[in-house]
Parts: sequence; C-alpha cells; structure tokens
Amino acid sequence: MNRAAPAVVSIYTRSLMPQSMDPDLQRRLGPRYLYRMQHDMGSGVIVSEDGYILTNHHVINMVQNIRIALFDGRIVPAQVVGSDPDTDLAVLKVNLEGLSAAPLADSPDMRVGDVVLAIGNSLGLSHTVTMGIVSATGRNDLRSLPFEDFIQTDAAINAGNSGGALINADGDLIGISTRQLGSSTGAQNIGFAIPVSLAKHVMEQIIEYGSVRRAWLGASFVDIRPQLQPDGSLAREGIVVGWVDDLGPAWNAGIRQGDTILALDGEPVSDANQFQLAISQREPGSTVELDVNRRGESFQTYATLIQQPPPQ
Repeated sequence: MNRAAPAVVSIYTRSLMPQSMDPDLQRRLGPRYLYRMQHDMGSGVIVSEDGYILTNHHVINMVQNIRIALFDGRIVPAQVVGSDPDTDLAVLKVNLEGLSAAPLADSPDMRVGDVVLAIGNSLGLSHTVTMGIVSATGRNDLRSLPFEDFIQTDAAINAGNSGGALINADGDLIGISTRQLGSSTGAQNIGFAIPVSLAKHVMEQIIEYGSVRRAWLGASFVDIRPQLQPDGSLAREGIVVGWVDDLGPAWNAGIRQGDTILALDGEPVSDANQFQLAISQREPGSTVELDVNRRGESFQTYATLIQQPPPQ
C-alpha cells in the first residue's frame, strides 16, 4: 500500500458543454449557442519518475483543462500525450521530475481469489482505498470496447475511481480501474480493471508514436460452441474464420471463410476476442504462424501482418 499510494493522483477536468436555449429567446436573438462549464473528476497512476500518468480515455475525452492533484498536495496542470478509445486508456504528462512511480506487476501472476486493493479519487475523496479479491480474469464479453481483457473484482470502484490503481498484496500495480456495473443492472460489487500488461503496451505505443499502432490480419473470427469432453467438462478448440478481406494478410496466407484457426505461433486458440487482441499487439510487418483446419484437413501457413487501417 505504501509503495503504490504516492503514485496515485486525482484528476480534475473542465469542459465546455453545449446547452439548449429557450425557443422564445432563440427566436429573438437568432442562432446562438450557450455553453456551460462542466467539472468532472477521475484518477490516474504515475508510471514514470519524469511525469507520465496512465488513466482512462473517458476521464479526459473532450476536456479543455486538466489538473492533477498529487499525493503531497501539489496541484499541477497536465497535458494529454495521447489516448486510445479502443481500450479506454490515455497517457498524460506533467512537467515534474523525481515523482514516485507505481511498481508494475505481471498480470499473468494473478490468480482468482487473490486479495487486491483499489486506490482512487472515489466520489472526490482522494486516495480512498477499497479491498476485494480477483473475481475473474480475461473478461472480454462485456461488448463495451473493441479490445477487452478485463480483471473482474469485487473491490468497490465508484465514480471518480476511473483511471486509478488496482494493486496486489505486494503493492504492485496489476490494473487500471475502469468501471463498475451499475445498480440498475441489479449487480453488486462487480468492477473491472484493465490489466497492467495491456495498459503498459498501449502506454508505450502512445509515448513513442502518439497513438496505438495495431497489427491487422484482415479477417473476422467467431467462437466455436463448447464441446462436451469425456470427463464431462466443456472445452473449445479453435475459432472459425468469418469475413476475409481479399486484399489482406489472411487472404494472402490462403485463409478462407469457414476455416478453423487452431493455433497462433504454436499456442492453442480457443477464444476469438483473445486471438484478435493477441494479433493487435504484434508489430505491423511481423509474421505469425497459423495452424488451420479446412474441412477436416490441417495445414500451417504464415501471414505477414499489416497496420490496422482506420475505420471506414
């Protein structure tokens, strides 16, 4: 706790929001626009001694002014280095040196049931700490983002916690707190954080390029229905190829609609979302090995990935 707390910051933003005008007033004054100043808050985590801060994209999206409140009470302005709506992550920068940076853990070391702490600006109460456990890992079926790989936790993640730290019992950062299912769903104590491995990858891309460069295979994929195993368990093997771009890497590698992808670089594949995330984190121009099955016949092929094109 003492290792991570000084690295957690409170974020305060201001933005001009358009406001509707009374119709009678608009007729008299002509076309005019009214704006109101909106104040919001969130959290962030210092990840380098020279002032880089991780937070959520939705915390700083479309704001005009960002102020950071540090653990020692200082309040300083921050600039947006870049953000990534597809993972809801953003990187900020403050012009300070010698800051306390959060120690980063390896997400694969997490186990369901591990104790975790969430630290953030909960409801404007800076450095609020809540405790829970890792309820699940690899959550990618919320359909809230194009790329999902959430840690689920029952540690309270309230308004203002977004962008804050989720740490393990050693005080290492394991995730960036992002959201909690609302009470309207009937959910209780179901919160989500972005694992530090994904956050670190996005952060490094933003710092180096200003945005995230993702590799692209040029195809869509769907999960296979789980099959009953002899021991009574359910298991999935492979993912099915859906749409294929006839100018993309998958097509050039001989992959066609209806094929089943069994492995990526020798690692078995069973989840379409995890496969797409793994591909996206490769370097554009790199080559991947794919094990494919087509109507009962298996073969290996190699695809040279390209940078993901902008959405049409």
